[in-house]
Amino acid sequence: MKTIIISLKVFLFFTVLTGIVYPLLVTGIAQIAFPAKANGSIITHNNVAVGSELIGQTFDDEQYFSGRPSAIHYNPLPSGGSNLGLTNPKLKQLVDDRKREFLRFNQLDTATQVPAEMLFASASGLDPHISPQAAMLQVERIAKARNFNEMQRKKLVQLVDSNVEPAQMRVFGQERVTVLLLNLGVEKMEK
Repeated sequence: MKTIIISLKVFLFFTVLTGIVYPLLVTGIAQIAFPAKANGSIITHNNVAVGSELIGQTFDDEQYFSGRPSAIHYNPLPSGGSNLGLTNPKLKQLVDDRKREFLRFNQLDTATQVPAEMLFASASGLDPHISPQAAMLQVERIAKARNFNEMQRKKLVQLVDSNVEPAQMRVFGQERVTVLLLNLGVEKMEK
């Protein structure tokens, strides 16, 4: 009986330590050290939360930059990719369809090289970034849809350039832009 009581005390101690004390300590440190990241890297516009730097959104209006395709429509609950293998004909068909649609939507020549992230959904289905090249391919469409003059079109190019984020730690991955930040920048250009 003594062993059971000792076991229950140890169990209760570690339950409180690892289930309450440790999470509160880590959360407190995160809130002090980097509160924006600890709260989900929320992006606000006019004091209203409009999204996160970490989760993409669907933008299919021709006046906005389009993001990377998502196999789960950017729903974070079933986060994941399509799970189609490289030899699966459905994947090839999806890629061909996405390429054709990207070229059509952006009024580009069929010989245009479409960046891979615009053809393949990310593994999480939540990727909020595209390459600067993919963004630049959309500039003309947006400028035309918004009736921008040449100066505004150049500002749109500058917007893309100013939002380029370097590879993580300047080593991992590649340069990228956050689509939501670009689209918020486009909105500010209108004012």
